[in-house]
Amino acid sequence: MLLLFDYGYHGTSFEQTYRCYPASFIDKPQIENGDKIIMPPSALDRLASLHIDYPMLFELRNAATERVSHCGVLEFIAEEGMIYMPYWVMENLLLQEGEIVRVKNVTLPKGTYVKLQPHTKDFLDISNPKAILETTLRNFSCLTTGDSIMVAYNNKKYYIDIIETKPSNAISIIETDCEVDSAPPLDYKEPEKPLATVPSSKAPVEGQEVPAETEPKFNPFTGVGRRLDGKPLKQQPPPVSSSGSKNKRPNVASGGAYSSAGSSSQGATRQTQGKLVFGSNVNHSKNPQMGAAKETKQEQAPKKEEPKFQPFSGKKYSLKG
Repeated sequence: MLLLFDYGYHGTSFEQTYRCYPASFIDKPQIENGDKIIMPPSALDRLASLHIDYPMLFELRNAATERVSHCGVLEFIAEEGMIYMPYWVMENLLLQEGEIVRVKNVTLPKGTYVKLQPHTKDFLDISNPKAILETTLRNFSCLTTGDSIMVAYNNKKYYIDIIETKPSNAISIIETDCEVDSAPPLDYKEPEKPLATVPSSKAPVEGQEVPAETEPKFNPFTGVGRRLDGKPLKQQPPPVSSSGSKNKRPNVASGGAYSSAGSSSQGATRQTQGKLVFGSNVNHSKNPQMGAAKETKQEQAPKKEEPKFQPFSGKKYSLKG
């Protein structure tokens, strides 16, 4: 008695459902580094009888979630009714171990452009990420927009999104010259520009102009006056402001004497402040004259006691006796 099994091989195309399992269920860990699956020998018999295009490319579809991806085939050594695929492909299709997936042979156009986006910026820290990516893509036969492929390097896994492919959403990258572009990683952040912060105590009120900072100006003759005779001053001189220092510019006379600004009021002011003015021709008020006259009299009193020299003031004497 001959038993016939219907594996769903109808028409001129290959389309069959299988239960999928990850590569850890079979001694083929290398399939994790590419996009190729392992199918049963019956699939090879059916494909050989069809006039299909090589290399063999397949569409993987999860009917429950309507997720679609594409892959190639590595070997035909799986058990009947089962296929083995990379685990990252199962993640793209949202498949669990032992769930049903539909496999259909397709023909894809050769790719001309693909844009990739790493999940983390750690991938850019590799010494030569471009070379690593080119080496990894040699194990791939096709790419699908929306998939996330896995790149293994230095015992670490890097995931990269396929965000754009041309000329279609699924392309073949076997023996083709494809332009590769990259987007910033998903966790990349633009560096923030430092903003000049104003202290809250000095923050200007809205609508109020910020006053310009004034530089300290030089104020001449702001010292303390002292008498030559050592007596204390009767009146302390007031501090001279910066505005007054601009208008009052003393001229230095010969012999170290200071002259006034040319007005009697300024001369009187200096006299009341207890400053000595030598060689001044300014007319002073009455009160300052009296005070100055008393001081000059006291200073000139010792000079009057000195005898003055008077020529020809001696007595006459006669030679005759």
